[in-house]
Amino acid sequence: MTTPSQAPIIRLQGVEKWYGNFQVLTDINLDVRAGERIVICGPSGSGKSTMIRCINRLEAIQKGKITVDGTDLTGDSKAIDTIRKEVGMVFQQFNLFPHLTIVENCMLAPMRSRGLSKAEAQERAMHYLTRVRIPDQAHKYPSQLSGGQQQRVAIARALCMAPKIMLFDEPTSALDPEMVKEVLDTMIGLAEDGMTMLCVTHEMGFARSVADRVIFMADGKIIEQGPPAAFFDNPQHPKTQQFLGQILSNH
Repeated sequence: MTTPSQAPIIRLQGVEKWYGNFQVLTDINLDVRAGERIVICGPSGSGKSTMIRCINRLEAIQKGKITVDGTDLTGDSKAIDTIRKEVGMVFQQFNLFPHLTIVENCMLAPMRSRGLSKAEAQERAMHYLTRVRIPDQAHKYPSQLSGGQQQRVAIARALCMAPKIMLFDEPTSALDPEMVKEVLDTMIGLAEDGMTMLCVTHEMGFARSVADRVIFMADGKIIEQGPPAAFFDNPQHPKTQQFLGQILSNH
């Protein structure tokens, strides 16, 4: 683990974002240390996905500053390209290229962005497909795989860029319940490898077992945060209490 005295790998300072007149993020301040595993939860519309999309500049901010791995993201487009190589992202939808095989999906970005040869990219792709436990699916097309398998391919594809940070935006929300576990198990494996992870999810069991810190957002603000035990067993804010009451009673 990293010593807290080191500069955080991700730092959000006074971040604000609007869509027109609607303020979606208000005064977000967050430091993430390398190797830290953070789960972000909260009701829909609370700004969770927007916040992590700002971290690799899929969304621009109107105020404040975001620094990722020492690079200021509020700057030029070159900085954004640098960061996107270091930050992997997995979405609700798998976004695989339907006309490419699984292994080709994983090889594309390392060859284009990292300059790997075809042989190197294929070796790396097979390494990570093995890591997510589907090497046998390498030469199939996305449409031939289940949703859970496609999401694991999406994780492998992100890992093929050898990122320092992984962002997950509700990676299990589009999956059938029986497929959720296989994706969460893959993510637990990554967490055990020490990957810096920020994960927006409603999977509270995952949050409890994997997170170093749980962050609760509501109305575009970080309302409460803390280690899982304190967060789940002794939530302080009424909105956190209400949210946990609803979500835990449904599971």
